[in-house]
Amino acid sequence: MTRKEEIIYATLELAAENGMKGVSMSQIADKVGIKAPSLYNHFRSKDEIIKEMYRFLRELALAGSKGGEADYSKLMDRSVEKILLGSVSAYMGIVSDKNMLQFFKVLYSERPTNPIAASIIAEETERMIQSSKNMFYALAVHGKINNKNIDVAAMTFSLTIHSLIDHRMDMLTAGTVDEFGEEGSPVPKNILDFVRWFCYQIGGNE
Repeated sequence: MTRKEEIIYATLELAAENGMKGVSMSQIADKVGIKAPSLYNHFRSKDEIIKEMYRFLRELALAGSKGGEADYSKLMDRSVEKILLGSVSAYMGIVSDKNMLQFFKVLYSERPTNPIAASIIAEETERMIQSSKNMFYALAVHGKINNKNIDVAAMTFSLTIHSLIDHRMDMLTAGTVDEFGEEGSPVPKNILDFVRWFCYQIGGNE
């Protein structure tokens, strides 16, 4: 593990205990076991650490979930429902990764007042919307859904999934559930139900 990675994990652990705002550069240095000036050789600020944490943890979670940008042309022998569920399941594999989940729980708790937390959540949502647009345009080109208002459909799909993820995050924080998925699936039942309903709304063909 590199020194930068040690700093990222130390910051994540401290933030999970105290929130991002409750973590100082000196605390991070102490946690890593280095002097504060040495910490600044790797990162100029706490905000820079948080931004790099997002990039680093997301890339690890993406590799662990075997996700990535899908080649939808190779999936067109499947039903629209299976394609949408596969896309959501792949995304759930990223956000339910242990470290990503811990990171997002901190971000979600602070985004109303923390610009860095809000910007990362916004960036993640924009990724979801663009990915959905790519998927829906591919489905429309192959005649598997209607081609009306694809951009609006992608935005609606992404933001609803995002809101349902928010709800699940709140349930995890409240302690009413103890894992992101349900019944052996990485995707909670209410998200599964929405995907199936949405598939019908966009005229999904088998």
